[in-house]
Amino acid sequence: MVKKDPEIVPRVGSVRRESRIEEGVLILLIILSLIGVGVTDFSPTDGYWYWIFMILIFGLISIGLAFVESKKMSGTVVKEVLAVQAIHWLGSMLTVFGVFLLLQAGRLNYEDTGLVILLILALATFIDGIHLGWRFSVAGLFLGTTSVIAAFFDDFMWIVLVLAIVIILLTLYWEQRGSRAA
Repeated sequence: MVKKDPEIVPRVGSVRRESRIEEGVLILLIILSLIGVGVTDFSPTDGYWYWIFMILIFGLISIGLAFVESKKMSGTVVKEVLAVQAIHWLGSMLTVFGVFLLLQAGRLNYEDTGLVILLILALATFIDGIHLGWRFSVAGLFLGTTSVIAAFFDDFMWIVLVLAIVIILLTLYWEQRGSRAA
């Protein structure tokens, strides 16, 4: 019979908890994205404002998750992680502000602006996945794919909904498979 190391058991449990938190965050981000797709489909003007708000929400979720994950490290590392996250999302907001200026100058309409902001959010979320875990990168890929699908298909909501369901089911399957192996 194999002896269980008491130091390893809590770490395995905390890894599962962290993984479930990240999985929950991925599902939340996809649900918020689906809401945004619906809003944008119904009203491009409201969609524009929704995606601006989502940059803020995604940024706060990322910063919160980074803070929780970095609490296990030294205080200096926590500050560095939070600084990187803050700069990352501030840069994303400034880019969105640049798009807003293009809208105000008449170079873009609300519908196109919403898609561009969605692409900025997709890139920011995808890159944040490098720091926070693959689930954020998956959410970023979903957002980018959604933007492209919305640009090419009039009835894109059903396509995006099916894609979201597939991503959620695959993530749940991957999590189940991983927890069985542990």
